[in-house]
Amino acid sequence: MMEGMHVKPVASALHRVVAAGRRFTAGWAGSPRALDVLTALSCLALMALDLPGLAAADHSPGGPAAAVVLTAGCASLLVRRRQPWAAYLTALLFIGWLHELTLIQFALYSVGRYRGRRAGILATVGYVAFALAVFSLPGWPEPRAQTLSAFLSLVVPIGVLASAVGIAAYRHDLVRELDTRRAESAVLQAVQDERTSVARDVHDFVGRELTLLTVRSEVLAVRARESAYAKDFEELADTARRAHLVLNDIIAQRGERAATPGVDGLEALARESGQAGSPVRLVMDPQARELSPLRQAAVYRVVQECLTNAAKHARGETVEVSVTADGRCLRIRVTNGLADRNPARAPVSAGSGTASMAERVHSLGGTLAATRTEDAYVVEATLPRG
Repeated sequence: MMEGMHVKPVASALHRVVAAGRRFTAGWAGSPRALDVLTALSCLALMALDLPGLAAADHSPGGPAAAVVLTAGCASLLVRRRQPWAAYLTALLFIGWLHELTLIQFALYSVGRYRGRRAGILATVGYVAFALAVFSLPGWPEPRAQTLSAFLSLVVPIGVLASAVGIAAYRHDLVRELDTRRAESAVLQAVQDERTSVARDVHDFVGRELTLLTVRSEVLAVRARESAYAKDFEELADTARRAHLVLNDIIAQRGERAATPGVDGLEALARESGQAGSPVRLVMDPQARELSPLRQAAVYRVVQECLTNAAKHARGETVEVSVTADGRCLRIRVTNGLADRNPARAPVSAGSGTASMAERVHSLGGTLAATRTEDAYVVEATLPRG
């Protein structure tokens, strides 16, 4: 019994240590610093193959000294992102002193990758010119006839190839960064559009109430014309009218647009979704109709966006929509199954629908969460009933 009691805590602690080690390893392995260290070690491993030749050459340091020199040269790759020219100049030094061509490949790649096409081409031209000058000087270990052949068949191609790969990676990084910026811009635009939509809904709903208040105050002012309250009713009507004008000035209306429907429009949404191939099972609490117009518009927008996403990514799957009152909150839950097979064509989507829904819900003090399980996609939102 005692052994079993001790084994369980030890096993649990060991499991936590292993899990923490895995998280640390995964995070470290994907970091830029780790990649730089791995690159430097790879270069050093390739250059270590030249240690016997360097030790035998008259102009080269001995075995231990050569190992130290090569390690110091590879260390320049640790700063290849910020200072790729340091590794490049070190590689040129190795060509002139040790006739070593391994480091220059990593250096040319780094210059092209982190400084772009122009720098990569300039570095390649400088490398070829410097290597040609070195190969033309006396003291190169190979015979002169073989030197020119080696220069044309080996030295030039490896430099051009390394630089070209680096430039291609640089362009790939630019494209990926552009895609990321476009996605961020789409999300920001969706949020801004949703804010504008909320503002217009505020104008429509609040403006209607202010209009009714103005008309009612004017009617009361006429009825109380002979009483002491007539002036007060007229001032109230003027105040409501000025508030409506201020609202119009703050929220500029650009073109005619109907206000966002409330929960009464959900049934029409469900029918349209069914006609589009995604049947909907709608369960709505009657208390949802007691919400304010702005909160009803938020419910409509959440369900509308969820049905749009279901039609794009899981067409044919049944969508479960429930709107229920829970104490002082209203809960919206939309669940749809995941498609069994990938569509022939990827749906056109900016990926900003969730941000748009969240902006509408958060503006009213609510919360929204979108999760994906093994067999379903679930969106849950809560709104204060107010």
